[in-house]
Amino acid sequence: MLIFLDIDGVMVPAKSWSKPELLNDGFAAFSTKANNVLQSLISEGDTIILTTSHKANYTIEEWKAIFKNRGINVENIERLNENVDHLSRCEEIVNWANLNDIDGDFIILDDDKSLNGLPDYLKTNLILTSPMIGLTDDHYQQAVSLKNQFLQTA
Repeated sequence: MLIFLDIDGVMVPAKSWSKPELLNDGFAAFSTKANNVLQSLISEGDTIILTTSHKANYTIEEWKAIFKNRGINVENIERLNENVDHLSRCEEIVNWANLNDIDGDFIILDDDKSLNGLPDYLKTNLILTSPMIGLTDDHYQQAVSLKNQFLQTA
């Protein structure tokens, strides 16, 4: 399964009144709840595709270390291309989907409201978080429901 993952507003709640805690690798700590949810969602062979605006700031190996430092073990990490054309997140994901062979076995975890404009074949797999709260148990239940649908159609 592919997991399109944003960081700010998903793994790190975006609270304008406080700066996120930085860990020793210089990157923000993930919320405990989001950490637990993501770790529970990841199965062997899954691939995280980073959609975050931070995606080009680190190499794939650095991203693996960032996740590992937060207790999330994921072997397969990719990222969308650097957004040099200043596209919306919606446009970035649609472009990626058009260039890659994507089937129904994916989840999009993001807080970007522009994703409500995704085509239906992508939007049906969108789990939209609240930026100030991030990933929660309710989102986990939505993701499990989607995963079960994928298994039934396989």
